[in-house]
Amino acid sequence: MQPLIIAPEGRVIAALPTLGAGDALAVERVARLPEPEALDPERPTVVLLDEALAGRSGGPGVLGTLASVVAFIGLGEPGETEPSALLRSVALSSWLRAEASAGEGRAALHGAMRQASTLIDAYRTARLVQSSAFDLRELSRVGAALSTERDLDTLLEMILSQALRLSTSDAGSLYLMERDAAGNPSTLRFKLAQNLTLPDLPFHESTIPIDDASLAGHVALSGQPLVIADVYLLPEHVTYRQNRTFDQKFGYRTKSMLVLPMRTHRDETIGVVQLINRKRDSDARLGTPALVDEQVIPYDQRSADLVAALAAQAAVAIENSRLYEDIERLFEGFVTAAVTAIESRDPTTSGHSFRVATLTTSLAEAVDHAGEGPYQAIKFTREQLRELRYAGLLHDFGKVGVREQVLVKQKKLYGHDLTIVRHRFQLLLQQADLEYERERAEHLLAHGAKAYAETASFLDAIRTERRNELNRWLDMVVRANEPTILPEGTFDQLEEIHRQTYVDFDGVERPLLSDEELRFLMINKGNLDPRERREIESHVTHTYRFLEQIPWTRELQGIPAIAFGHHEKLNGTGYPRGATDAEIPVQTRMMTIADIFDALTATDRPYKRAVTAERALDILTSEAKGGLIDPHLLTTFVQAEVFTKVSPAEGTRRRSSAGARPSIIK
Repeated sequence: MQPLIIAPEGRVIAALPTLGAGDALAVERVARLPEPEALDPERPTVVLLDEALAGRSGGPGVLGTLASVVAFIGLGEPGETEPSALLRSVALSSWLRAEASAGEGRAALHGAMRQASTLIDAYRTARLVQSSAFDLRELSRVGAALSTERDLDTLLEMILSQALRLSTSDAGSLYLMERDAAGNPSTLRFKLAQNLTLPDLPFHESTIPIDDASLAGHVALSGQPLVIADVYLLPEHVTYRQNRTFDQKFGYRTKSMLVLPMRTHRDETIGVVQLINRKRDSDARLGTPALVDEQVIPYDQRSADLVAALAAQAAVAIENSRLYEDIERLFEGFVTAAVTAIESRDPTTSGHSFRVATLTTSLAEAVDHAGEGPYQAIKFTREQLRELRYAGLLHDFGKVGVREQVLVKQKKLYGHDLTIVRHRFQLLLQQADLEYERERAEHLLAHGAKAYAETASFLDAIRTERRNELNRWLDMVVRANEPTILPEGTFDQLEEIHRQTYVDFDGVERPLLSDEELRFLMINKGNLDPRERREIESHVTHTYRFLEQIPWTRELQGIPAIAFGHHEKLNGTGYPRGATDAEIPVQTRMMTIADIFDALTATDRPYKRAVTAERALDILTSEAKGGLIDPHLLTTFVQAEVFTKVSPAEGTRRRSSAGARPSIIK
């Protein structure tokens, strides 16, 4: 680029008699100096400045600004022996008297040119410092963003889009290394492609070999980057070639390329990033060959270094993402094993925890999309839904601390207790038969055949009446032994049976039903007495204490509290703390609805009758109107048909009424 000399318009400069002659210098005569922004900071520029030009150009302030991009030579007026006050205020490289010789002029010009070159070096250094600082800030920002993203697909999108942006590339692709069962590199998986000129291109994952046939394969194999000015002009001696099928199919022109390995801190290649067509203008679209020729430039060292730094960050982020996925799979396996352990103690509740987790997260998603009501502003993140799911899966884990006989109790009486009652009635039935036979024999001994038929008939009637009475009482006991979902029935007949007595083998008179048996049979809801119920209810506290011991990550630290309150009621009548409305998180309220619905409708529990989905929703509606559960969440549960999200394959078979729903709670 020619150096530029700016001189006053119309002035003859005796010390520079050949100024403007030849092609070595470009000379521009001006009446007023240009603004600094109008000058090329990388072109050596010298201003020949006299008093008149300085005055017309705005004085010391403007001249001081220009001094950062040009070198000044002061021009004296005839008779002056030193610069004027105005010129002395300017940083002059030299000053020429009006009578100066040509030799003095050449020396002054050479000195000014050296100063102009120094200004260019300073400008370039400042630009380099500025761009380096910008690059560092950008890499730090991108690194921070990459370090917080856990989803692999989102992470790959972010890596490639940032690589395109930092290098002003038009297109790019990303490959991940796949390994065989022995852990050795096997293939490269084409995971992602982006093209700013052709943004709507279809994409399908595929694999390519790790060999020297392709650019990405060569880089993965060698671990060394490729910087190619024009991929169509590769040297004959290289083995790798670019596949031009894409260009031919879509009318694209791939030219400059930068292909870099993504290597971890252990110096292992885990993928390849491939960038295409670095552009002068990042917003340009390469729709024609002319635009490709105009816009596409080779990748320089700066862009290669930037993308290499990004690739290193990306490799760490991808490795961390995969490690996080491995940890998630490990934790998922632990949770599944824990739930399996719970349900193996009580097979009758098989699938309950999984169904509650599904129903709860489905309700959360429905709330997330709800457009009205008190929860319309609530939005659940992916991490929060995962936290809620784990809380649902583990909400009953504390049952491992409950005695198994209580946990699996099916009726009001334990099985062996009912067996004893049956044996007792069987004994009385046998006694009735023996009494019949004894009295019949005594009649024969005392009276012979006289009136035997009438007596036998009378005794048989007494025996039949006694047997019918005992069977009726036993049937009452068996029916009373069945649990009920809601409080129902009276126990007058049981008390009547309790008042009956019999004589045992030791000749001791005892009640037909013991006080303990009567107490259990008179349970008017469910199948547990208060002591057993307290023991069952303690599972919530056991769950909380167990879950509190786990060192949860920040995203999952709410699991213990969410699971702890799933048996609490909004009006404070729940357990174990009697928490009220303000103390119960919305996640727990959702789990409560899911837990109650599944407990009501599950058909795999022999200690209670399953109800239809319609009946279960009616019961939930009644509880909501009574202030026990959240009516707004129940409305969403019904309107979004969340209760249909659980299929029979998930561990239970349901009797449901298709489309049957109660009226929405107001």
